[in-house]
Amino acid sequence: MRTKAELKPECPVATTVALIGNKWKLLIMRNLLVRPWRFNELHKDLEGISQKVLTDSLRQMEADRIITRTVYPEVPPRVEYALSELGESMRPILMSMQEWGNNYKVQVTKTKDDDLF
Repeated sequence: MRTKAELKPECPVATTVALIGNKWKLLIMRNLLVRPWRFNELHKDLEGISQKVLTDSLRQMEADRIITRTVYPEVPPRVEYALSELGESMRPILMSMQEWGNNYKVQVTKTKDDDLF
């Protein structure tokens, strides 16, 4: 039987895209870079995500060892999601994406302003 890692694409870029390459997973990771979050906090913050998609994304990211799920023995139970050590290793990638996005916005705005003259 093949392991999960063996089921991922051979190309390392394709593997990364398979793990975090959808809109919701990236936004979940963006939030988890700051601190651990509870399910309802994520659901409220990620405007437009359904509970099912959030649940499925969190489960998949946990199965892929990108995030951890901690259940605190309280009444009612408290569950927090956080980046795992493996997920934390993606911090430089996500920060580079943020920097690139900011630079892109500046360039596009600059180009639009230049077109006015």
